[in-house]
Amino acid sequence: MNQQTYRKITDGIRGLKNGEKIVKFINSIATKIVYMAYVVGIIILFDEKNKGLARFVAVTAISFILVSIVRRFINSERPYTMYDFKPIIEKNKKGESMPSRHVFSAFIIGMAFLYIGEIPLGIIVFVCGLIIAIVRVISGVHFPKDVIVGALVGILCGVVGFFTF
Repeated sequence: MNQQTYRKITDGIRGLKNGEKIVKFINSIATKIVYMAYVVGIIILFDEKNKGLARFVAVTAISFILVSIVRRFINSERPYTMYDFKPIIEKNKKGESMPSRHVFSAFIIGMAFLYIGEIPLGIIVFVCGLIIAIVRVISGVHFPKDVIVGALVGILCGVVGFFTF
């Protein structure tokens, strides 16, 4: 997407009655659902005294750390800094846009739920991940490639960490 597209989208959202509040609310709720689901997964595994708890936590945590390091190294510019506009979701970061860590987190957590056999929870988390991806692009804090790579890396880390060893 280019500068004109981002400005058109963000101006359009701002032009709607409560547009900014709605987008921020959707982002907040979807993100909270993902992180609350993660805690629920830990509780489920802890309560069942399941040996999968260590893997559930380790794969998600190690993957998160690795993605954080990689994105710091890539240090991709964000749309709102590249195109000089105010994003809908307020951010103060100048870089580290790719991959989107919010989207990555949702997808690696969704994969964690598939690993423990909690398919409905996994689907809910994946849907929230898609919502987060859309909202973060239309808000101007990520480019489409940032959220696509975030989702794909989350899925890939999940496959490698949960299903190949």
